[in-house]
Amino acid sequence: MTHSLHRSGNIECQKKDFIWFMYQTKSVNDKDIKPKAVQFIAVAEAQGSPNWGDVKTGPRTRFSCGEIIEKITDKSRIRGVFTSKEQVIGFLKDIKRLDLGQSVIITGVLTEVLPACQEVGVKIHSINYALGIWGKKENLPDEETLSITTMCGHHMIPPKFVQHMVSQVEKGKITAEDASRQMSDLCYCGIFNQVRCAKIVKEMAGKK
Repeated sequence: MTHSLHRSGNIECQKKDFIWFMYQTKSVNDKDIKPKAVQFIAVAEAQGSPNWGDVKTGPRTRFSCGEIIEKITDKSRIRGVFTSKEQVIGFLKDIKRLDLGQSVIITGVLTEVLPACQEVGVKIHSINYALGIWGKKENLPDEETLSITTMCGHHMIPPKFVQHMVSQVEKGKITAEDASRQMSDLCYCGIFNQVRCAKIVKEMAGKK
């Protein structure tokens, strides 16, 4: 999905950032989604997905697993994040074995994602690329702030809020983990990687 493609920041940091999706196709496999979604979630949880969600309800950092599952409908789109290639491999192996008949999408640095797919024996249907940012880039926030805001593909995390959270961490009022969770709560898709965010916040606070 294109809203997950435009994550920015240090490439080594991005290698610890993967997004997973379970998607259905209208009039093809869009009925009785909930039982399949529950299995997807169970596999993701077993692999240690730190955040996931359904935009109809919100992210795992804000709502309990039970609350999200209770509200899943045939129109739900389940998605989340992983922090290692090993998690992606384990996830794909289990989902392939279950053969639930739903589309699986993995977003991440291609040098990490492609070998993971090859190891599992997954045949890739298609690949979308992010071609960078065009236009008046001087109007954008600094690169470190962007590396956080772009983890929410619908841009629900304002740059000034990021800077405020970093300031709070710098002053010792909250931890980087607390700041990252508060930012994650604003991304209703569940594709915000609060683990990666905490590392970035610590680096930003340490530079001030």
